[in-house]
Amino acid sequence: MEYRPLGRSGLYVSAYCYGAMTFGGGGFFDAVGTTQEDEARALVDQCLKAGVNLFDTANGYSAGRSEEILGAAVKGRRDQVLIATKGYAQIGEGPNKVGLSRRYLIEACEASLKRLKTDYIDLYQVHNWDGATPIEETLRALDQLVKDGKVRYIGSSNHTAWQLVKGAWVSEKHLLEPFVSQQIQYSLLVREAEYEMLPAGIEHGVGALLWSPLAQGYLSGKFRDTVGAPTRLEASGRLSNMDDERSRRVVEMLAEVAKGYPGASISQAALNWLVRKPGVSSIILGARNAEQLKDNLAAATWSMSDEDIARLDKASEPRTPYPLSHQRMFGRGRNREAPLQARVTG
Repeated sequence: MEYRPLGRSGLYVSAYCYGAMTFGGGGFFDAVGTTQEDEARALVDQCLKAGVNLFDTANGYSAGRSEEILGAAVKGRRDQVLIATKGYAQIGEGPNKVGLSRRYLIEACEASLKRLKTDYIDLYQVHNWDGATPIEETLRALDQLVKDGKVRYIGSSNHTAWQLVKGAWVSEKHLLEPFVSQQIQYSLLVREAEYEMLPAGIEHGVGALLWSPLAQGYLSGKFRDTVGAPTRLEASGRLSNMDDERSRRVVEMLAEVAKGYPGASISQAALNWLVRKPGVSSIILGARNAEQLKDNLAAATWSMSDEDIARLDKASEPRTPYPLSHQRMFGRGRNREAPLQARVTG
């Protein structure tokens, strides 16, 4: 397993981490996953044996049940893992039970600590942008949580580039704890992060944690022919929107590329393409069972060639939005490329 610094911090995270959104179930989350404690502990065992050290959840996943199950699954080995969770989602009734106000964020963090059965959270992330709360208030609350020893590092999730940069500026101006990570969606089918979010992260020392790296399973190739049991993508009603000519072309290229690496699956090829991209600290694996997890983790055992990276770049290339399209056309080579992060293996 490869380990990378989380942004400009001194914390090293595994290049692949585990997402516990599938823990719990209930209501909407039944379609996401219904993993309970015994199976969760086995999945954590599997991850630790493969070198995974980061586990991600959120207070909003299964109304907090995901945190409870993850806390039980890592019991007795807290020192071996990094726990990342998030605050924002509404837990309880009333206008002050959601968002990123000082009142709710501190309350939400303390509730997460209890559910996780831990004294501290390694990475506490704000799960969304809250336009109703000044970012200064949010960052001061997060800074206080760090000072109190309840949180070690802080991060953002689902922020635009300008929101991420504003956070960096406010933290620097007021000498507050800065974001060291941004959890964002990025895959061969969803490449918008390349235009501004990833470059902003590189510029300000914010590492990217990637969610939905397989586009909710579409990039596993399971939709190429017939589909067996109902999937998350079908349950959400998004399959018809995603299954177009470009998407099918990408999957076929993944299948062709995977053939060049003995034993590699289509999913592993999709993950390998992502892990090579600048600004990426870790890829969140949302495997629902041991078989899926085994296949996904095997992506860490091989590396894709530059030639195959370029083939997949071309097959999945989206239309560049303005003003970046204008800058690339008339920039005359003056816009520097983002450097790859420093890496360490172990």
